[in-house]
Amino acid sequence: MGDFVKQLVEFSLEQGGSVFVQVDEAPGGSVMRGLGKDRPTVAERTDRTFEEATATVIPAARSLLTRLRAADDPADEISIEFGVQLSAQTGAFIASAAVEANFRVSLTWRRASGT
Repeated sequence: MGDFVKQLVEFSLEQGGSVFVQVDEAPGGSVMRGLGKDRPTVAERTDRTFEEATATVIPAARSLLTRLRAADDPADEISIEFGVQLSAQTGAFIASAAVEANFRVSLTWRRASGT
């Protein structure tokens, strides 16, 4: 994966608190902080909340679903599965198959009876 290194990124949560996510990032220039004397690992703190960082995932899935439903002969059931990787700089993005994703998302829609 080139010059990327695994590191912890702290994302604030809109409802309070925070979540630490292990991400692959290019080394350099981030604001780092310790996790305390009993937890010497260093984490990067991002300005984005977790919700802001992952906000693009639902619209992307919705867009793909709309295109699949618009097919001439749409399926009775549509399943979309993809990996989501987080980055302190870019937020969430859909991961390639070769990349270890932070989250694996599986969504299924079933056509309503009689349609």
